[in-house]
Amino acid sequence: MAQITITVPDELSEQLQQLGDRLPELLQLSLQQPALPAHIYHYILTFLASNPTSEEIVNFRPTAEMQERLQTLISRSHAGMLTTAEQAELNEYERIEHLIILLKSGSLAYLSASA
Repeated sequence: MAQITITVPDELSEQLQQLGDRLPELLQLSLQQPALPAHIYHYILTFLASNPTSEEIVNFRPTAEMQERLQTLISRSHAGMLTTAEQAELNEYERIEHLIILLKSGSLAYLSASA
């Protein structure tokens, strides 16, 4: 097992000492966080759980915050400046976009048939 030495503030050091043998487990969990902040998933899942109509699905859009972050990631990607974490974030946005497109395409077919 590797040993790592880090410098932390005294207050944090006291908290870490209280964790004892659980510190490696907590570090591992912190590294396995989702690529996007939880509130992004919450926004999407809340919308889907609301049992939206086909029209609401077609009109579903990302928040202004999501759009701004996505534009930043795309710009950084084109400039070749993405970090590994930012690439994972961009990939996750792309996966979500793909799922939303699939939902919308199903709704568009339904709206066209009922028109």
